[in-house]
Amino acid sequence: MLDFMDAYTLWRNLPFPRSGSNEELILAHSDLAEVDEYVTTVIRFVERGIFKPAPVDVLATLQELMQRIDRLDETASYSDRPVARSQHAYAALLDLLYRKFLEVGHSPT
Repeated sequence: MLDFMDAYTLWRNLPFPRSGSNEELILAHSDLAEVDEYVTTVIRFVERGIFKPAPVDVLATLQELMQRIDRLDETASYSDRPVARSQHAYAALLDLLYRKFLEVGHSPT
């Protein structure tokens, strides 16, 4: 199981996934970019010790997005399937990272 710093390190070094050619995948890509921006609050925690969760429910947003991408993967063209899977994997990593961030940030020091 990945711990918080493992997930953080992977995320910081992972390229952002492509958008694909399907309109729905392009929208999912846009939504993924938006939630990725909310997750950047984790950087402030790692670099400066400031624990300030995002003002939106990041985990619920990621769960909904992953479900949407799963449905898209079922109907995506052959060339868009790897894109959908990449977007899903990236969202799953964000979900894990943000869950760990909340756990670590809420635990007593």
